[in-house]
Amino acid sequence: MIGEAAAIGALREALRAGLDPDAGPPRSVVPVRHGQLLLMPAEWGRYTGVKVASVAPRNPARGLARIQGQYLLLDGETLAPLAVLDGVALTNVRTAAVSAVAVDALAAPGPARLLVFGTGPQARSHVAALRVVRPVVDVVIVGRDPGRAGRFAAEVGGRVGTADDVRDADLVACCTTAREPLFDGALLRPHATVVAVGSHEPDVREVDDETVRRSTVVVESVATALREAGDVVQAVAAGACDPAELVGLAAVVRGEAAVSPEAPRLFKSVGMAWEDLVVAAAEYEEGE
Repeated sequence: MIGEAAAIGALREALRAGLDPDAGPPRSVVPVRHGQLLLMPAEWGRYTGVKVASVAPRNPARGLARIQGQYLLLDGETLAPLAVLDGVALTNVRTAAVSAVAVDALAAPGPARLLVFGTGPQARSHVAALRVVRPVVDVVIVGRDPGRAGRFAAEVGGRVGTADDVRDADLVACCTTAREPLFDGALLRPHATVVAVGSHEPDVREVDDETVRRSTVVVESVATALREAGDVVQAVAAGACDPAELVGLAAVVRGEAAVSPEAPRLFKSVGMAWEDLVVAAAEYEEGE
């Protein structure tokens, strides 16, 4: 799979070139006994593609990835298959790369202290991707399992902390399967940038109403966020967020939307099919 910098560049350039995150069909989610089946089709430029993925919440306890799947990349005109890619590797790379595109557009420039919630594949991918767009000078890991958190912290040259370390963080990456908020949004620094990538379900959230209330909220697609992003859906229901004030990532990347430097910024990602397609196409073209 292509590296973080290449994936970040491909996604940024696609948005600048006019890709519309709202134009694609919605994700199909089918509940099954042990999780979910996902179908994620998209088309852009010369390519069409579809990811068939599964989400099995009990897999990590078995030593398996929570998300499984394959990606089929097709020629956009003939719809002939071009490549089959590892859906797990693709998901890990593109999710963190989208977060990095958002952070690069939203976060204050210069050295940053990074707080990461989670110790799984997405947490690792986010540390690597965010280091591409900002000079990270300190990494703090917060995890449910102290042993795993310690090993991960050592792996990335960081240290283990607690949720209260949000007080000192410039960047906060929420990469967990948590169903309830991970930290108190009142503790966020005014210039902090938060990314939350943990779920695509309206009844699940990683950040609280206070985080949303205080922040400029940026999403991949406003319609998709109001349907799938629990962090947004629940804050809207509580009166902490006005849907009319949600900002699309494309508008931020293109310089069409201004973001206040005096309030925290929250990027809530649910993961969309266009992201898989753009990164899969970049991977395919690199191998040509």
